[in-house]
Formats: sequence, C-alpha cells, structure tokens
Amino acid sequence: MQRRARSHPAHRLIPLALVAVVSVLVIPASSGVARTAAKKRVVKVQQLGDGGSVLANLRGRTLYSLSVERHGKFICVARCLSMWRPLIVPRRVKPTGPVRLGRVKRPGGQIQVTYRGRPLYVFTGDAKKGETNGEGFKDVGTWHAADRKASSVPQPTQPEPYPTTPSPTAPPPAQGESPPQSPPSESTPPSEPPYQPPYGY
Repeated sequence: MQRRARSHPAHRLIPLALVAVVSVLVIPASSGVARTAAKKRVVKVQQLGDGGSVLANLRGRTLYSLSVERHGKFICVARCLSMWRPLIVPRRVKPTGPVRLGRVKRPGGQIQVTYRGRPLYVFTGDAKKGETNGEGFKDVGTWHAADRKASSVPQPTQPEPYPTTPSPTAPPPAQGESPPQSPPSESTPPSEPPYQPPYGY
C-alpha cells in the first residue's frame, strides 16, 4: 500500500518569502527615484529701480556669479564666503526658476546652484530687494549680477598688430626745388674719393 507524499510546510513558504524580498527591493528603489526627481523653485526675476531686472533668490536678493569660477573650479572659499553666500539646495533637489539652472558640488560637499555653468551667490552688502551693490566688485575676481540676457561684461580689446594710420609722408617739393636728400644709412659706409698716387710716381 502506497503512502501519499505529504507536502512540507516549508515548501509553501518559499514563494511567499520571494515575494516579500522583491517587495523590499522594489519599494525603496521607486521611492529613491521620486526623491531624485524632486524639483524646487529657488530663483526668480527681481525688477530693479531703473527698469532692468536681475535673477534673485526667493527673498529678492540679487544673485551674482564670479568671472573666474566655471566648470567646477572654485575660487570663493574660506574667508570669501563671509561676504558671498552660496545658493545651496539639498542633494536630491533639482533647482528650478525662470531660467535653466544646474548644480555643482562644492569642496565641502554642499550642492550649489549654477547658472550658465557658474555658481550663484548672494552678496552680504545688499540690504534689501533689488540692490546690486556687488556688481563689478573685485576681490578674488570680478563679480557680476546674474541676468537672463547675454553677459554685458565688456570684453578686452585686442591690440592692433599694425598701426591703423599710415606713417606721415613728406610733402612734395615745390617747383624749382630739388627734393630733399635722405641722410646716409648707418649700414652703408660713405663713399671714398678715388685713389690718387703720391707725387712723383
């Protein structure tokens, strides 16, 4: 007489265990994607008293960039940060605003907002909205207020390889006058009189 094979309880638990493991792995991954895609508005357009506009943080403080900072090269560090405060966002936040913004990692690990490849800062010398006291400020470089338009920083002019005006020429001689003789060149020795033999030869 044959005995029926009894199903062991452990065999029933294996599929349930696999489902639980997959759920544990999938749920954090999907939540991580959601955190990475989080967006936050950190920049706005601030109108100035003269009719112009600049980019500013949400409190209306003008944002600046340093002329020599680009492509992850940081010049404003240490004592410089006491005057120029970086615009920082959390690691998993994508900054947004009226212009296309980027992010860069500072030497200390913080994530700073960038515009056109340059990190953005707030100047402590601006006490209220719309002030641009940091425009043209020079310390470790030259600071300029961030603007949506093309950069208005004057470009250095290259010297002309040759003079643009011709050399002055002498006026033509008047009628009856002989043209002026040019002085002898230093490289050409003066002409000597023909050789005369001594008397008696």
